Amino acid sequence: MDKLQAKERIAALSDEIRKHNHNYYVLSRPTISDYEFDMLLAELIRLENEFPELIEPDSPTGHVGGGVTKEFMQVQHKYPMLSLGNTYSEEEIRDFEERIHKTIGDEVEYVCELKFDGVAIGLTYQNGRLVQAVTRGDGVRGDDVTTNIKTIRSIPLKLHGTGFPEEFEIRGEIILPHASFEKMNEQRLEDGEEPFANPRNAASGSLKMLDSAEVAKRSLDGFFYYLPGNDLPFKTHYECLLAAKSWGFKISEFAVRCKTIEEIFDYLNTWDKARHELPFDIDGIVMKVNDLKQQEILGYTAKSPRWAMSYKFKAEQVTTQLLSVAYQVGRTGAVTPVANLQPVQLAGTVVKRASLHNADIINNLDVRIGDMVFVEKGGEIIPKIIGVDLGQRVAGSTPIAFIGTCPECGTALKRTEGESAWYCPNETGCPPQIKGKLEHFISRKAMNIDSLGEGKVEILFDNGLVRNCADLYDLTFDRLIGLEKTYQSTEDKKEKKISFREKSVANILNGIESSKNVSFDRVLYALGIRFVGETVARKLVAHFISLDKLMNAEFNDLIEVEEIGEKIAQSILSWFSEQKNTELIDRLRMAGIHFKMDESLITRISDKLSGLTFVVSGVFENFSRDDLKKTIELHGGKNIGSISAKTSYLLAGENMGPEKRKKAEKLGVAIVSEDDFIGMIQ
Repeated sequence: MDKLQAKERIAALSDEIRKHNHNYYVLSRPTISDYEFDMLLAELIRLENEFPELIEPDSPTGHVGGGVTKEFMQVQHKYPMLSLGNTYSEEEIRDFEERIHKTIGDEVEYVCELKFDGVAIGLTYQNGRLVQAVTRGDGVRGDDVTTNIKTIRSIPLKLHGTGFPEEFEIRGEIILPHASFEKMNEQRLEDGEEPFANPRNAASGSLKMLDSAEVAKRSLDGFFYYLPGNDLPFKTHYECLLAAKSWGFKISEFAVRCKTIEEIFDYLNTWDKARHELPFDIDGIVMKVNDLKQQEILGYTAKSPRWAMSYKFKAEQVTTQLLSVAYQVGRTGAVTPVANLQPVQLAGTVVKRASLHNADIINNLDVRIGDMVFVEKGGEIIPKIIGVDLGQRVAGSTPIAFIGTCPECGTALKRTEGESAWYCPNETGCPPQIKGKLEHFISRKAMNIDSLGEGKVEILFDNGLVRNCADLYDLTFDRLIGLEKTYQSTEDKKEKKISFREKSVANILNGIESSKNVSFDRVLYALGIRFVGETVARKLVAHFISLDKLMNAEFNDLIEVEEIGEKIAQSILSWFSEQKNTELIDRLRMAGIHFKMDESLITRISDKLSGLTFVVSGVFENFSRDDLKKTIELHGGKNIGSISAKTSYLLAGENMGPEKRKKAEKLGVAIVSEDDFIGMIQ
């Protein structure tokens, strides 16, 4: 394919992918299968890699991410991003409406909208292309998060249709849907990390991540609700919303026009109940005067517009009795206290349990067995105890003393300085830790032994056949055939039986055998080293290539790897320092597990940069930073995240951070330009 043909094909693919993105993520009406979509995207990525000079700034491949940001630039808002006046009182809504009528007269129409519980964002478009995305910040200045925003598939990088201003800003809220939030927290718990408290915190944390490829995995979404500025080609706010929808923006289908205070209250009361059925969080409704000229007449206070107000729902709260506290042990050994409650209806579900998180939370709440406690749903999802009704406390009750030994194996608990959680250190003898590690090892993203799902690991453990992941590779047909277990289904409460018959045993053994072909990065993730999730495992494998090199790495070697900080480095060193773990590695080697990246997969153009390490910083004319890093690896070099005396070169582009330059000069690290680099590889 020549360059002209490639240009035409890239344009056609881009338009088609944009259409399918809009159908799927905005309209929720997909017209092709996921596989067909992935094939189109893969073809576009291949062509853009082959012809990088043809990549458009609004290419749909921007949704995949890949750019790494070391710091977020502060940007001043063209129009201050003010906050809305809040109220929890219907009386104050009446006062708001009366003030509007006193200024405007009788003819006033309002638009009522959902108040999304997320992160405020302002997007700027020029000639129909997204050029900048800025967070609210302090309302005057915010952070430029354009690279991360581009990964959100419901946000158009290039607008549809016509009629949009040559340059304009649109504002909205970045949210994390419930399904994405729950999936993310499951993964964080698997990786030994603290779960996010609610979707809003998770969305905020995601937008400030440095690696946009990681942001892309978090399935953020966004709704848009306001076009600031005085020279808009519309007469009403509602017309603005309809126009923005036609341009490709995701606009809430629940925005309605209201003419009377009664209609506003009907809307408010409807959503106070129905909000629990939404797949995302809202924390209230917003009322806006619809007519843009009337908005201009009403004007602004120093902090908020006079033509809009938000009504915030009171967090649904109930009182119930704390019956007991149980303690759960996770895969990493962390012990989590769980409150067992008198069952109570809350936000549409029956709540029987609530997390107490850790010993510090118990002490701060001074919660005691038998107390009547106040329970809310944090972020409308996670039940939590927020306080105690001291007026109903039973005389003679005593504070809860956090357990000192593991509830599963009796081992004395330990607490690392600076951490809130207590841990059971008995990794090799504590049943829930052993089973949790085995379930992590066989999981789809790790060794992918799906034939061992559905409670089969527990049967193997209960029968003394496995105590660690290496034991899986010693299993035989004779040891498995005939095993069975009866259990009660959590779904229909009926008794069910798992039996190891010939076919299921054959499937298990085939699955175990197939796992020997899993790539090294997934094996490293499967080992369950604390803080070593999928991404960290991939970066470590790309840097060290083999397990032997990783095991021999020192602290400074580890923190030179991109995205590897002190906490992760220390966790890796600690894991490999334990004899039981090195013995486990030896047994897995004997079983035939891969502990080295397949050299045939490491495509090299040359060895011109062999033995050299690079730190890439700034903006470049001919390459994206991601492309530069790939080019370095293709010529045998290595990318590292921070400058040290061992760094060979600092590859410096425009707007490079001054601290990096200072550190390179101080350590005597050579600083090279993009042109210098091109000369090195030619």
